[in-house]
Amino acid sequence: MKPYRFSLILAVCALPVFAQETSVKPGINEKFLDPNLKVEEWTQRFETESREVFDQRAKILGAVGLKPGMVVADIGAGTGLFTLPFAKSVGASGKVYAVDIAQKFLDHISARAAQAQMSNIKPILCTDRSVELPGADLDLAFICDTYHHFEYPHATMTSLHNALKKGGEVVLIDFKRIEGESSDWILSHVRAGQDTFEKEIVAAGFEKIAETSGVLKDNYLVRFRKK
Repeated sequence: MKPYRFSLILAVCALPVFAQETSVKPGINEKFLDPNLKVEEWTQRFETESREVFDQRAKILGAVGLKPGMVVADIGAGTGLFTLPFAKSVGASGKVYAVDIAQKFLDHISARAAQAQMSNIKPILCTDRSVELPGADLDLAFICDTYHHFEYPHATMTSLHNALKKGGEVVLIDFKRIEGESSDWILSHVRAGQDTFEKEIVAAGFEKIAETSGVLKDNYLVRFRKK
């Protein structure tokens, strides 16, 4: 064997080997991947006054603080509860990516956007490991009651980190999960509390810059910046 070939083999063998991230909640998105998903049923569940983020949507929009011309991603856009108001806030010079794992939700959002004559909404079908967005394009990503559905949080947040511009921000809203206080549904459905989710996001290359209180009771609202 020639010396340079031996050196090459040694160099390859010396490369670090990273373990493949495993799902933190297998099967949590099965119902959204169901080809028979009925959007109207989810609209009734998502867009009802008994759901805090719907009831307090105006306060949430104010807290997010969008401006005309911004490029925004609504991660886990669902039925488009926030997608359309975001599109109105950023105006014709801005853009909103509606990102979801369910094509039927994206089709529904596209129909709503067409009816509202909004041409600044772009649907994006994501995967369970990637938001599938262009690199360094986003000013802000919005993740509302969706992070606990990330099966591969590090991979997903890394892909989102790549999609954000330098200094781009993430607004996270998710359920408060507190033993002895939270409902049985939250304790069984949401895999971890705020502290764990924050640590995961920081580990993906972000820094926590703010936490907004007084807007929500059952959820928390935290803002991060791309490092």
